[in-house]
Amino acid sequence: MKKIVQHTLSCLLWLASLSVSAQQTALLFGRITDADQQGIVNANITVTGIAGGTNTDKKGNFELSVPAEKKITVVITFIGFETVSMQMELKPGERKELRQTLTQTSTSLPSIEVKDQQLRTNTFNRIDPKSITLIPSANAGIEDLIKTMPGVSSRNELSSTYSVRGGNYDENLVFVNDIEVYRPFLIRSGQQEGLSFLNPDLVSSISFSAGGFDAKYGDKMSSVLDIKYKRPASFAGSFDVSLLGANAHVEGMITKKFSYLIGARYKTNSYFLKGLDTKGEYKPRYFDVQTLFNYEFSKKFELSLLGTYSANSYKLIPQTRETSFGTVGEAYKLTIFFDGQEVDSYQNWLAALTANWKPTPELRLKFTGSAYQTFENETFDVSAEYWLGKLEVNQGNNNVGQVTEALGVGAFLTHARNYLDGTVFNLEHRGTWEKGISMAQWGIKYQHEYFHYVINEWEMQDSAGYSLPRPLDSLGSQTPPHDSLLLFDAIKNKSREESNRYSAFFQNTWTFKNEKNDIALTAGLRSMYWDFNQQILFDPRVNISFQPHWKRDVVFRVSGGYYSQPPTFREITDLRGNIVQGLKAQRAIQVVAGSDLYFSAWGRPFKFVGEAYYKYITNLIPYTIDNLKIRYYGTNDAFGYATGVDFRVNGEFVKGIESWASLSIMKTEENINGDWIPRPTDQRVNLSIFFQDYIPHYPSWRMNLTLYYGTGLPFGPPNATKSQQNLRMPPYRRVDIGLAKQIIGASTKFSKKNPFRVFDSMWISLEVFNLFQLSNTVSYLWVTDINNQQYAVPNYLTPRQFNLKLQATF
Repeated sequence: MKKIVQHTLSCLLWLASLSVSAQQTALLFGRITDADQQGIVNANITVTGIAGGTNTDKKGNFELSVPAEKKITVVITFIGFETVSMQMELKPGERKELRQTLTQTSTSLPSIEVKDQQLRTNTFNRIDPKSITLIPSANAGIEDLIKTMPGVSSRNELSSTYSVRGGNYDENLVFVNDIEVYRPFLIRSGQQEGLSFLNPDLVSSISFSAGGFDAKYGDKMSSVLDIKYKRPASFAGSFDVSLLGANAHVEGMITKKFSYLIGARYKTNSYFLKGLDTKGEYKPRYFDVQTLFNYEFSKKFELSLLGTYSANSYKLIPQTRETSFGTVGEAYKLTIFFDGQEVDSYQNWLAALTANWKPTPELRLKFTGSAYQTFENETFDVSAEYWLGKLEVNQGNNNVGQVTEALGVGAFLTHARNYLDGTVFNLEHRGTWEKGISMAQWGIKYQHEYFHYVINEWEMQDSAGYSLPRPLDSLGSQTPPHDSLLLFDAIKNKSREESNRYSAFFQNTWTFKNEKNDIALTAGLRSMYWDFNQQILFDPRVNISFQPHWKRDVVFRVSGGYYSQPPTFREITDLRGNIVQGLKAQRAIQVVAGSDLYFSAWGRPFKFVGEAYYKYITNLIPYTIDNLKIRYYGTNDAFGYATGVDFRVNGEFVKGIESWASLSIMKTEENINGDWIPRPTDQRVNLSIFFQDYIPHYPSWRMNLTLYYGTGLPFGPPNATKSQQNLRMPPYRRVDIGLAKQIIGASTKFSKKNPFRVFDSMWISLEVFNLFQLSNTVSYLWVTDINNQQYAVPNYLTPRQFNLKLQATF
């Protein structure tokens, strides 16, 4: 088997060596200024149709590598200034200086270049990182922007997790500077999650694909989030403070060759959690620090070091809970009194060293070594006594809303001592080689992983004085049995997994242009081997884009191929905590067809994107979801599909500022033992809107609004079979709004002695979460009455909350 792997990887590397010599590049550099010849900080310089771009430093200077020997369109944008576009054609190795003065718009609003926000030859969307500071959200993270993209759904504002086109959040890839990053494994609720890995203050570019991505991206079935961190050119920084925490970052150059980027975040959402039905002492503490250092030895070679450390802790001492539920004609009330506490901690760190080498202008080589380690503890002992009653619903009755009938009393006791120690080590090489109309890319990766998992959790239930499950009666017996106490559920196990993964890819992109149309074709092959299940996989993938030279600016795309997902530690752990040997990779055949159209309405630019997709999935590993905890069955005994359509329109609904709306219609099912049943992520309709507005003639007063709507997900009673989980949660409905005032901007003038002169911008904002006070259900607590009838009591998410925030850059 090892020889097969060696031969496979050798063949892929041989194919990479056949790539022809590459296209030359040129260097564009210069300075962007305003009418007073003051440098503009963070102006955006991009080349239309090409990923990436750069931002100006604090003095307005920039450098950007661009293709040579072909005409390109350079676009310069910045908030409050008119967009500048210019065409040029540079010679190989040429250094061209560009000094551009931007003209301030009459309304002082951001002038957007919609075309440059989409990588039109593939399935990726490019998202402006500046939007992160505008979106009203409890997490204020990159994932909150992703949740507004077509094909993406999320039902929990406390979590950064999201589902894409019928997949769960274990099926999503996240990269930072081409390094795969991870989230904690034992998280079971949004309250515990804390900070996500991605720090918005450090981000320079965001690209997202909801499916049909190229072979160079890893071994997941649903989506890719590709993040690039900044490359500082001068000193700058930012900070923001709110009722939910604080964060800050600094960046700059120690020498002309050595740059640094440092960010720290602290979050405590105890104020936010106090609005939940369960009252008690919430003590969440989340902290992380991230650093990125770059040293340029020469124009051809540089080293980069990415380091992160995260310490998240969550402590809850619950006291009481009151939840009313049911319908207008039949309503109930559950009252619970708690004793005990829950204490969880999640500590992890990541270090990655990357060497970038450009032996020739056309050849780029990258070598990366990284290590990730996580220590996670989940401990709780909580006892609860509950009382279930029926409410009076007759509006003419004086006791309306009061409990008129007691349906049951009971208690339950939950216990957990769960510990996870995990380490992932990677060595990877990637390369790029261009020439003329083609660009070849290849990569090879080795991954070693080790996980040690100890699980000991149980639950005892008591209904009206009887333990559930109840032992047989022995009344009147002279020799009564001494049966052991039966627990409602108990899991106790120790497991260990240590394995090696090998993967490689090769792909080539050809671009054909003539007077009638432009065509881009990307074809690639990805191969994987995992010694845990000794399975070899080959995934061919292809993407074609066609742009006719019509009066209307439209592009058509088709992509497809095989997408395999070898099991991770989570998937090979079954419902009882056992490691399942020989579990195979889930495999999906995906086909995505889409188009995007640029058009004008009301004299302003807009873009419409539509995509249809179909995924046929084999070797499915069934699972259930409780809040955020995914519990896998540890079997490959299912197959299924996901199909749907996604639509998105974005542009200047209000002159000068960008807003967008996304609509997704989707259906996903799985077949287990001959029965077709909805998958746990079967959310049929999902709508999201991000809308911005301002006061006419006073653009420093801003309003930002997000709206989410998603139909209900399937669920069922605890310990039920998959076919019995055919109930539906209520729809998820939420509106968040932010009102902001810019108190320092580009036109603000200070005296030399004023301490505020160091700030480039400063905003103060008031955010209102869950504006319409809608009760959204994330999961259910099941209780039993005296007649042994079960009731699904909804666990509601957060009610209306307020947040005050101060943001500044310098």
